[in-house]
Amino acid sequence: MSSEFPHFTRVVLYTGADGRAGFREEALPLTEGKPAARLSPFAAAQGYQLRHSPVGFRSDFHCTGEPQWVFILQGQMEIGVQGGVSRVFGPGEHFYSADTLPAGATFDPTVHGHWSRQVGDEPLVTLFLRD
Repeated sequence: MSSEFPHFTRVVLYTGADGRAGFREEALPLTEGKPAARLSPFAAAQGYQLRHSPVGFRSDFHCTGEPQWVFILQGQMEIGVQGGVSRVFGPGEHFYSADTLPAGATFDPTVHGHWSRQVGDEPLVTLFLRD
């Protein structure tokens, strides 16, 4: 990536070679547009879903079915992985959920996946965007 362009930091929830979920950050260069408004290259999308999760929502461990962007529109969302690591995302924040079950694996909730939960006193509203 050329240092002359700013970048967008994409937080990725991914599946490692050991089958366990983790977080990493990737720089996406903003190479399009003009100096006053830099853009990423255009990317196609398959569709989107909106989700409302009430106060107290918490999922069990699961894997992402298809990789997708997750944008937090309201409230706070905590994502946790094996080993006790978690991150909290608030309104305007995002992550790329690519924590899929490894090919040929049978889901084991003590190894695979992540959990999510609503945090705080405000319902959680999220936008899922498949690319």
